[in-house]
Amino acid sequence: MILKPFKREAYMVLPVAFISTVSPGGIRNIAPYSCVMPVLRPLDLVCVASAKRRDTLDNIRATGEFVLNFAGIDLADKVIPTARLTPPEVDEFELAGLEAKVSAKVRAPGIMGCYAWMECRQVREYEDDQYVLIMGRVVHLEVADDVYQPDGSLNLARAKPLMVTGSNTGMKFCTVVDIDRFEPFGAMFPNGLDPLTAKYQE
Repeated sequence: MILKPFKREAYMVLPVAFISTVSPGGIRNIAPYSCVMPVLRPLDLVCVASAKRRDTLDNIRATGEFVLNFAGIDLADKVIPTARLTPPEVDEFELAGLEAKVSAKVRAPGIMGCYAWMECRQVREYEDDQYVLIMGRVVHLEVADDVYQPDGSLNLARAKPLMVTGSNTGMKFCTVVDIDRFEPFGAMFPNGLDPLTAKYQE
């Protein structure tokens, strides 16, 4: 089956990250984003792709701060309420019926009920004709105790991360499962040693 290239997102299972921001005037905003990725291991950078006309982008540019909130499948019903075009003076926490979580390092609040929160400060952006890439530095990372495992990994069965794929008419929501296979980072190197081991020591 040969498809049009823009349909690529239907075959890339993407995370749903709710980005919370606050305007200079104190109005709280939430928007779901799936074009979110880390920038190499073990850097503290993330990259977000955004359309150019978004309150989220305006708030990040004005304050330099945002929070990536990673939700489980129980928050799937919050995607559309926070995705709709809403006047910038509307508090989207109240609109979507979501409770704010006080952040440790940034002014923007996180979202209660998520399993992980990445408080970020913008470090740079790249603007093209149709999109903006936002580079952020994670200044505070927090994970819910009930999904954190002793080896530093995520308990997928408990977190049930909210994921999405595209289709010709909309979004299909899903989650991921553990297939019970593990390989150490060192397996990629000739001597079997991961040169970044020290960075992962708590």
